Amino acid sequence: MAIKPIRLFGDPVLRTPAEPVRDFDKELRKLVKDLTDTMLDAPGAGLAAPQLGVGLRVFTYYVDEHLGHLINPDLDISGEVEDDEEGCLSFPGLSFPTPRPINTVAKGLNMYGEPITLEGTHLMARCFQHETDHLDGILFIDRMDPEQRKLAMKAIREAEWNGEAAPTIKVSPHSTFGKGL
Repeated sequence: MAIKPIRLFGDPVLRTPAEPVRDFDKELRKLVKDLTDTMLDAPGAGLAAPQLGVGLRVFTYYVDEHLGHLINPDLDISGEVEDDEEGCLSFPGLSFPTPRPINTVAKGLNMYGEPITLEGTHLMARCFQHETDHLDGILFIDRMDPEQRKLAMKAIREAEWNGEAAPTIKVSPHSTFGKGL
């Protein structure tokens, strides 16, 4: 079992877009195992490689008894948007209402470089979007409306794990601001 430390909010790696995976080798399979072991130990619904300090486009997920991973994901999001509680292993103990589209089709590769397509609704769709955002240097607090983000930032500043001043929040670069098309 390879449990790794999870990077917390404020770590610059969480704001750095990850690079596409090009080598589907033993090292990549070890990364997927480390991500899976760490996510299950936390426990969490998903974990992206940047949360372990690795700048590659890889994430794992465990939602509704479905365990898996996705490499170099590309998402198609649709459907109405719902506000639901969302947390993050990089923000331990905190969760906030966050808007997300309820349907997602995620296309990418498995650890052997084989193409896969995953469909998700509600929590699974939220997980795919949340973890893909991590790969783009976007955090779930970036998806909140300004009023909710202000409340979230107050809770983050008061969190016992937050020993540093909070960095500036980056607004989502996507024109849909997390909403379906």
